[in-house]
Amino acid sequence: MTDPTWSLQDAKNRFSAVVDAAQHGEPQWVTRRGKRVGVVLSAEVFERLQRLEKAAAPSFNALLLDLPQDDQPFERMPLRQRDVEF
Repeated sequence: MTDPTWSLQDAKNRFSAVVDAAQHGEPQWVTRRGKRVGVVLSAEVFERLQRLEKAAAPSFNALLLDLPQDDQPFERMPLRQRDVEF
């Protein structure tokens, strides 16, 4: 297995190798000035992560039920009305 960390310049120069390694299940880290700034994943891994994130998100009903129920006044944000022409 190769080192899964690439400098940005090396990742640009060898992008096909970066993508190939990611497709084989090895996330590829990209660094800029020695700091990790990105990661290349296979489409399969990325889609799985998106499904997991969506599954963990609260439902609209849950968000509504979490609203305060105490009937206390709340501060309204100052908003300017839009000019609408009919």
